[in-house]
Amino acid sequence: MTISKAACIGGGVIGAGWVARLLLNGIDVAIYDPDPEAKRKVGEVMKGARRAYKKMLPNGLPKEGRLTFARTIADAVADADFIQESVPERLDLKHRVLAEIDLHAPANSIVGSSTSGIKPTDMQVAMKKHPERLVVGHPFNPVYLLPLVEIVGGEQTFPEAIEVAKEIYASIGMKPVVIRKEIEAFVGDRLLEAAWREALWLVKDGICSVEELDDIMRYSFGIRWAQMGMFQVYRVAGGEAGMRHFMAQFGPCLKWPWTKLMDVPEFNDELVDLIATQSDEQSGKWSIRELEKIRDDNLVAIMEALSRQNKGRGWGAGELYNGYTKQLSGLAAKKAPALKSKAQKSAATAKAAKPVKAVKGKKR
Repeated sequence: MTISKAACIGGGVIGAGWVARLLLNGIDVAIYDPDPEAKRKVGEVMKGARRAYKKMLPNGLPKEGRLTFARTIADAVADADFIQESVPERLDLKHRVLAEIDLHAPANSIVGSSTSGIKPTDMQVAMKKHPERLVVGHPFNPVYLLPLVEIVGGEQTFPEAIEVAKEIYASIGMKPVVIRKEIEAFVGDRLLEAAWREALWLVKDGICSVEELDDIMRYSFGIRWAQMGMFQVYRVAGGEAGMRHFMAQFGPCLKWPWTKLMDVPEFNDELVDLIATQSDEQSGKWSIRELEKIRDDNLVAIMEALSRQNKGRGWGAGELYNGYTKQLSGLAAKKAPALKSKAQKSAATAKAAKPVKAVKGKKR
């Protein structure tokens, strides 16, 4: 399915990331966000996204879609083929926003929610007209670069809506993965939450600092995970016998009291101060915008490296990167005829002006 017009409701970090990905794919976007700083914040994200995409496409970007800041949700969704909701994670707020989207959006439009944990069934109750077209479309930050989107359907979601959502997300260079059963926090965030809880304990108990923990991740399994998932990595770790040997060797560890995943450190001011202070020491020398640039440059470099693997066909995110950059290059090439005609027009004008320019002493 090709999107001709999209709407984004909510312009925070995730919402603005969706705006950037859509616009840089040449799709017109109407956005609604009541924050008086919304234009500035979206503009900052767009600046970073353009910079990253220029690294991906040094020969030129596609013509951007047109961005419109709507005064109301109704105005934003009125003629949209695709709507992405990215408001804060409060069910009451989701209900109010989704009810208004449902009331004013075209009946055949798909509605995706960026929620990172709320089940779609719990959100659909607010949609009285067409709850069947709601899916969770959970992305990862930065949305304009990271391709994964988890798609989750609710009890009232039509299977056709899931298929159309897959086509829409894939058409803008994403990797849609449909979660087979509806569950809170889906898959990605459940894995992240498990690691996050354990990380908080390790820092709280003085076993390592924030910076040391990050170094342990980024200098070891973080690099592995960038190109192979957990199970594929462990299959290799099993040697020639593969996963069966790995499971037999390390399976007994599951019974050992290594983890505190079933326990959570008390979330209090002391814990916040500990983590925030160490984070400031680790990264305070860079502004958030500088860290975003570093992050984006690293992500593009990793995906580019993966794109050259597998005899040039790419591996994992690199294979998708090859297809996406080729798609964007095709969109960029569509600008050529207009530019050519403009150049031809300039040449014709210059040719007609030659006799005048040839007259010495005359200035035009």
